[in-house]
Amino acid sequence: MAKVGYIGLGIMGASMTRNLMKAGHELIVHNRSQGIVEQLVREGATAAHSPREVAEQVEFVFTNLPDSPDVEKVVLGENGIIEGAHDGLIYVDNSTIKPETARDIAKRLAEVGVAALDAPVSGGDVGARDGTLTIMVGGPQDAFDKTAPLFEAMGKAWVLVGDSGAGQIAKVCNQIIVGAQMVGLAEALITAQKSGVDPSRVVDAIRGGAAQMWTLDVKPPRLFAGNREPGFKAYMQHKDLGIVMDTAKTYGIPLPMTAVVMQMFTAMLELGFRELDNSAVITVYEALTGIHLDEPNK
Repeated sequence: MAKVGYIGLGIMGASMTRNLMKAGHELIVHNRSQGIVEQLVREGATAAHSPREVAEQVEFVFTNLPDSPDVEKVVLGENGIIEGAHDGLIYVDNSTIKPETARDIAKRLAEVGVAALDAPVSGGDVGARDGTLTIMVGGPQDAFDKTAPLFEAMGKAWVLVGDSGAGQIAKVCNQIIVGAQMVGLAEALITAQKSGVDPSRVVDAIRGGAAQMWTLDVKPPRLFAGNREPGFKAYMQHKDLGIVMDTAKTYGIPLPMTAVVMQMFTAMLELGFRELDNSAVITVYEALTGIHLDEPNK
């Protein structure tokens, strides 16, 4: 079993840490907020006071942080992972960040002998909790092979897409589709409701056909129950779509549909719903139509 560090213990990171512990690995954890650290220590993890202290003690160090600047600070900043670098250390980033940032971090770490994998995930809080995430990886084959037993503890599928940054490019592609699914789901449910048809029966009717998708299987029951708690927070979806559009600009790719999807999430944030689940983008359509999904049909 491996000695593993995990930094960033939010909704996703905490569950992924627990699954690593369940698989028998020894965990050293660090987080800005201490409540979750104390909870994981009670469950068998060991606390560290800085990213450097984590890196110094482990064979693998993972991060799961909100955005590119956060990852840069934790890895390359004062008392960062790079200051705890040692022979054989493998760095794995489960965050969703700019591909260019992932490549730069990998280059900087390679200079001190640390192999880096960008390994963003998909599957939401349910996948993190159940250990059924999909993991998209960029980086060296050898580091990927050594990390595979840890991926197995956290996910159902893990694919080496290519060199450093390729995992983040795959996540860009993933978020193009996820954003479109959330907005498409909202439009479909509101269309049914506004037309006087029970949207839950519509979901039952279409989920077995060409419209079948993870979003249609997982999100409607929560929405019908009035549960819009995250999951995956709307402001994070908006941030990821920003990375999509930045990447499109870098490579000269027209993404008109994704631009509209991002506008819908921008509207959601402006309505004050940034902390809700990304499927709660339906609130924008509710505001536009004057109806609410959880109201009975009249």
